[in-house]
Amino acid sequence: MKHQGKVAVVTGGARDIGRAVSVQLAKEGAKVVLNYYDNKNDADQTLELIREVGGEAIAVHGDMTKWSDVEKLFKEATEKFGSEIHILVNVVGGLVGRKTIEEQDEAWYNFLMDVNMKSCFFCTKAAVPYMPKESAIVNFSSLAARDGGGPGASMYATAKGAVAVFTRAMAKELGPRGIRCNALAPGTIATSFHDKFNTPENRERMKGIYPLRREGTAGDIADLVSFLASSESSYITGCNIDINGGMFFS
Repeated sequence: MKHQGKVAVVTGGARDIGRAVSVQLAKEGAKVVLNYYDNKNDADQTLELIREVGGEAIAVHGDMTKWSDVEKLFKEATEKFGSEIHILVNVVGGLVGRKTIEEQDEAWYNFLMDVNMKSCFFCTKAAVPYMPKESAIVNFSSLAARDGGGPGASMYATAKGAVAVFTRAMAKELGPRGIRCNALAPGTIATSFHDKFNTPENRERMKGIYPLRREGTAGDIADLVSFLASSESSYITGCNIDINGGMFFS
């Protein structure tokens, strides 16, 4: 119960990696506030999974690229669980689609930067006033930020690169206040992300390239998030940690 007595806010916490993170933190004692945007059924299912492990949580609808929705998230979090937030996990983000540079336009640029970077900025800004000493922020970058991404993922990779740099900046700014900030850079994780934006044939081919010969799981990610949010990692901050089965070494 390494997170006993803590309050955790998980954006995008209703499905896939966000769901695994929400359940893991709750299982380890945290009271979880999970944000969702487009699927209440996913949020309800995640709440049920949390109840099954003996945890306590609420789900709050909102678009994390809109400041008013972000304010609402943290207002509801503190009204329900008190004035302190000890863990923030910024999962919100995504590839959205694949486009070459010729196919991209201003709206595409704004959307990819908003959903991946602005959401992280907004939620961090909103959370910090509630975060006491020894709190932790965990952001989500990507392997794409390390290698430029796959075909048509240039703006996604760029946005995730911005998240990596923002993480380092926040580690410096918030460190004197006792708040740590780290990020994960996942490789191929078996979620609906790759169900939508990859092919079964390519996924099987890639498994033969990974040193560990498998895709990662949402549980693999949740375990690392829990570690980075805990006192077990109390001297780790400003890191972008690769979790990709050995596909890329920084």
